[in-house]
Amino acid sequence: MTVPEPGPHGTAFSGRLGWGSRPAVLVIDLCRAYTEPGGPFALPDPGPAVEAAAALVAAARGHGHPVLWTAVRYTRGMADGGLFARKVPALAAFAEDAPGGWGELTLAPDPGEPVVVKQYASAFFGTTLAPTLLGLGVDTLAIAGVSTSGCVRATAMDALNSGFRPQVVRQACADRSPALHENNLADLDAKYADVVDLAGALDCLQRPA
Repeated sequence: MTVPEPGPHGTAFSGRLGWGSRPAVLVIDLCRAYTEPGGPFALPDPGPAVEAAAALVAAARGHGHPVLWTAVRYTRGMADGGLFARKVPALAAFAEDAPGGWGELTLAPDPGEPVVVKQYASAFFGTTLAPTLLGLGVDTLAIAGVSTSGCVRATAMDALNSGFRPQVVRQACADRSPALHENNLADLDAKYADVVDLAGALDCLQRPA
């Protein structure tokens, strides 16, 4: 077993997971509710994260790596919303009978790219994501999307728990405030994922599959 190199906090935290041999891009919940003015989860400046996510997707598509997406959907009446919907009432915007179309994805998946529908924060909880990734031979996830403190964080943690290497791309994620974004990236990088810059992620994705 290879001993990981010490991270910025010494040997206690921030060891490096690195990239495996078969990466995929996972775009989490990047939809109109977050990226358009007036949306129930509207971000203060979503443009840079959307552009960075689009760059990751283009690099993956151009070099034969899988691209996967997540979307939040609830049944009419929110019967499948559980306690999460009670805690975050604005999730009702993603019910199938809700007005506004807030759940529509900001970037368009290509035909054949899986869209994992979820009801909770983690893209792994109660979904087919893990077996889909295993079937594709994926060992590394370049993670983009929203929000850093919520669904990105929960998904990165469960990626690690499920045996995948989470690489959270700093510029491709966003949150309600810069402080939330940066604080959660720091904690993810210490314990659950590698937080990487866009340029480095693009370099890894530009290697042919």
